[in-house]
Amino acid sequence: MNWIDQVQWDAQGLVPVIAQEAASGDVLMFAWMNREALQKTAELGRAVYFSRSRGKLWFKGEESGHVQTVHDIRLDCDNDVVLLKVTQTGHEPGIACHTGRHSCFFQRYEDGQWHSVEPVLKDPAQIYKN
Repeated sequence: MNWIDQVQWDAQGLVPVIAQEAASGDVLMFAWMNREALQKTAELGRAVYFSRSRGKLWFKGEESGHVQTVHDIRLDCDNDVVLLKVTQTGHEPGIACHTGRHSCFFQRYEDGQWHSVEPVLKDPAQIYKN
């Protein structure tokens, strides 16, 4: 069986993907891939996702310059979640989040509220020109 056929795609033909920083182990972001995105990621060694809002492939960093170089692609025990171990490039330290933060998981629950616990490393207005 072809490796890509072993992935358990959802009804929309997508699979959830977690991007983890290879060096630190930080969870950077969550996104979706379709078959073409996963195939291109494997071929290019660069994270390619599927943007549900735009309905098309999204080459991470195509607008921001914050590219994810992929070192390892893993599939969970149920074959329905992909884990990418990546190096986030384009800014030091790496910015994975469209808010200009290192990780998309910058809000922590404390005392009944969500608190931002990671700084903005670069103003999104300086990252995105649109």
